[in-house]
Amino acid sequence: MMNKIIMQFGLLVFFFSVIYFVQKGLDVTRVILNSLSIFLLLTIMLSFVAISLIKAINRNSLEKIKEPSGKDSNE
Repeated sequence: MMNKIIMQFGLLVFFFSVIYFVQKGLDVTRVILNSLSIFLLLTIMLSFVAISLIKAINRNSLEKIKEPSGKDSNE
């Protein structure tokens, strides 16, 4: 699910960058190369952010499971 969202967001930015570079009057090959590089960088960065976020959530949930259940009942 997360990969699908990242890919769709990357494609959205890709097409927006194509529109932006075409309006600047660049050559078609330059437009495609610039847009593709933006797409790849953004998609890779968002994938790393998603992986680190998922690892942090998993680490926190594992720590909560390992805590003794009698900790809250000392009040």
